Amino acid sequence: MTAVQANGITIEYETIGSSDDEPMLMVMGHGAQLVSWPAEFLEALAASGYFVIAYDNRDVGLSTKFPAGAAYTLADMAADGIGLLDALEIDSAHIVGASLGGGIVQQMVIDFPERVRSLCSIMSTTSGPGLPPPTAEVINAMTRPPATDRDAVIEQSVEGAHLVGSTAFDIDDDVVRQRAALSFDRGFHPDGRINQSMAIATAADRTAALGEVKVPTVVIHGSVDPLVSPVGGELTAKAIPGAELVVIEGMGHDLPDGAFPAVVEAIVTNARKA
Repeated sequence: MTAVQANGITIEYETIGSSDDEPMLMVMGHGAQLVSWPAEFLEALAASGYFVIAYDNRDVGLSTKFPAGAAYTLADMAADGIGLLDALEIDSAHIVGASLGGGIVQQMVIDFPERVRSLCSIMSTTSGPGLPPPTAEVINAMTRPPATDRDAVIEQSVEGAHLVGSTAFDIDDDVVRQRAALSFDRGFHPDGRINQSMAIATAADRTAALGEVKVPTVVIHGSVDPLVSPVGGELTAKAIPGAELVVIEGMGHDLPDGAFPAVVEAIVTNARKA
């Protein structure tokens, strides 16, 4: 892993694959670090012929952290990713975002259309109206005081994985614990989650702007996502001309190992249309 100065902040990133291949920028979700991407998933994309670039969004991991109450927008977060491409001297890339990352990559293609080769939005939405709320159980979990002790944070991560995770695919608690421990040790920053939450809450409806997107687009969503309803995927695909909607049966708000083949195939098939 290494870091660059971009868009006025430090951005930590890592790459997988050959720089001679077409670049693919991976954007993670709310409070999630680049290590939240399953390594096997990124390796599968690289093996398909892509130079995979994953990075820590602002306020998480090893990228610049802000104090509580810092005001920034999804547009700022989108500019971070484009700034990373600038620092790496990459003119354009395929972009893939999950959850909040889906909103960020949507903003990227709106604000920087010439920098995007293809778009993949996973388990996200348009920030527009019509999205059913999360389930009551998820809302209760989201609104309780977060854990701060390392062991408690790790166990809360396991609980959360089962709360929002897939029903048709196995959830490996040991893997969840390992990733949670790695994230905690790399950079535990609960204020960053609050700041990112505000960026989500204040995001403008992207529906109309997405109607101008001209790059190949695939929208991927789990059929049992209890955090961002599958309606979010439907609304996103409906907003983007020619977008393909891929619904993974039994997938929740996660990327389980068993879904890798279908998700990788959808991303790669879309990217090859560019």
